[in-house]
Amino acid sequence: MKISATIITFNEEANIREACESLAWADEIVVVDSQSTDQTAQIASQSGARVISREWPGFAAQKQFASEAASHDWIFSLDADERVSDQLKTSIEALRSKPDDQLADGYVISRRSFYQGVWIGGGGWYPDRQLRLFKKSRGRWEGKHIHESVKIREGRIEKLPGDLLHYGVRDAAHHHHMIGERYAPLAARQMFESGRRTSTLKIATAAPLAFLRSYVLKAGFRDGLAGLSIASFAAHHAFLKHLMLWEMQKNIK
Repeated sequence: MKISATIITFNEEANIREACESLAWADEIVVVDSQSTDQTAQIASQSGARVISREWPGFAAQKQFASEAASHDWIFSLDADERVSDQLKTSIEALRSKPDDQLADGYVISRRSFYQGVWIGGGGWYPDRQLRLFKKSRGRWEGKHIHESVKIREGRIEKLPGDLLHYGVRDAAHHHHMIGERYAPLAARQMFESGRRTSTLKIATAAPLAFLRSYVLKAGFRDGLAGLSIASFAAHHAFLKHLMLWEMQKNIK
């Protein structure tokens, strides 16, 4: 069982070295870089990765390209702001000793985020299961704008013990920027293109419902101030994406 680890990047010089180091167990590391203007490509190469420069076509398309460029059939996909925990590494190494007929076609892994100085356990942020280890002959990345994921064709999926460690949000300002500049606009575009429409009532209720779901129903309150922040930003995201969707509807009319 030979595994190719893949990472897609753009201006990730602050993260890419540690990401590659956490993949030292892989048989190869493939970094597909979207023409970064910082030292991402150079650092990745110094860290033992094979670096491919390619224009940005979207998340799913870039990750699919990385999978196809890999030398081995087994793919482990990592984001630059993620790390492989020791327990997850041990679980992956245990798979190598199994015969092929005992292996699943894809493995789902829990992702745990570090936010405001604590590891998050609620608010909908954990276990945040991701299918990241898979046979590329059976799986393919799909998703038009956001929330890209691997879809397995006619195969078996199992859970793998251990967490992906996620360091995706630096601080409140970064969180706010991510929502306003990336996630809300992309979510609104995806909703619009899939035929979904919003209304004044939906815009008015989106934020409080999102806050309630994150803070109460998904036990965000257990994470203290961090949980309150996550729920508040979830409310902001819900409001903003519906407002942006309404603007798209208005422009079409």
